[in-house]
Amino acid sequence: MRIQQLTTLIALAATLSPAAARATSDGNDLVHARQLNGSVFMMNQSHMTLYTYARDGAATSNCTGACAETWPPAVLPAGTKLGENYSLFARPDGSMQIAYKGRPLYLYSGDTRIGDVNGDGIDGVWKISRPLD
Repeated sequence: MRIQQLTTLIALAATLSPAAARATSDGNDLVHARQLNGSVFMMNQSHMTLYTYARDGAATSNCTGACAETWPPAVLPAGTKLGENYSLFARPDGSMQIAYKGRPLYLYSGDTRIGDVNGDGIDGVWKISRPLD
């Protein structure tokens, strides 16, 4: 079933963004690094850009409340198996946030299409998550 869902998602991505269909994965199906539009950055399973917040600690999110409305945490169900360098940690509300090398990952509400990176550099504390960071 998971392969069928992934195949459907890839087909959808190809119709929304031809560049996404040409991207190659360097991770797992749920969180991965991909090259898109000439840049390598991390994306979730829907191919939306993931970000880090400079004010976070290791496996600790400091983005809650109104911050989390603008910057939704990238979450998965507890017990989800992730690839090397990826982990889950409990947020204050009990949801399980994804981290890369211990750094919490977020989406940006201002990104609406695959390949959007509108949140990069906001307030000097938000940046695109890259696999070498």
